[in-house]
Amino acid sequence: MAPKERKPRVTRNPDLIRGIGKYSRSKMYHKRGLWAIKAKNGGVFPRHDAKPEEPKPAEKAPKFYPADDVKKPLVNKRKHRPTKLSRASVTPGTVLIILAGRFKGKRVVFLKQLSSGLLLVTGPFKINGVPLRRVNQSYVIGTSTKIDISGVNVEKFDDKYFTKQAEKKKKKGEGEFFEAEKEEKNTLPQEKKDDQKAVDAALIKNIEGVPDLKTYLAARFSLKSGMKPHELVF
Repeated sequence: MAPKERKPRVTRNPDLIRGIGKYSRSKMYHKRGLWAIKAKNGGVFPRHDAKPEEPKPAEKAPKFYPADDVKKPLVNKRKHRPTKLSRASVTPGTVLIILAGRFKGKRVVFLKQLSSGLLLVTGPFKINGVPLRRVNQSYVIGTSTKIDISGVNVEKFDDKYFTKQAEKKKKKGEGEFFEAEKEEKNTLPQEKKDDQKAVDAALIKNIEGVPDLKTYLAARFSLKSGMKPHELVF
């Protein structure tokens, strides 16, 4: 079936010229039948009352105001996206060179990538003094040297493993307030020491099986005069 043709809208008061209608205001009053509507409602046009708005409860002003501005935390609307390894050559067992931080220039063994995107690495500690730690992949250089880590168990290591527990501050009496405080050294828990030894023991067996690999990991990387980093092959 063909669609019905819509008829153009015809006004009751066509324009003679733009802005001036053919009929007057009083003529249109009778033409539209407004007189009948008014007579039906007792000489008054019907009016529809607006719905009454619900009264809002009045908020009481606080008795006291803070002396300083109260900072409100910003709402983080960003969705967490897991960080991916930007280089396909970096796989578990690859030897990396740390470029920044406390262990700058040290060679470490890459074990796995954590859920936060950081890389889990180790020296091993017995060879070059680098313990199990997390490193950002932006601050490492991947090398072509790889070590077999099939015998190393790293399932228990995650981001929570490396979080530090907040220490409780002890209240001091009036007599101890003026006394010099003794600095207590943060001792590593025995459990973490055992974990480090277990990982290193499995790695060192594989490292000692390759000639000169132990010496390579123990040596610190550095650039000398005349060396161009972009021309080096790691």
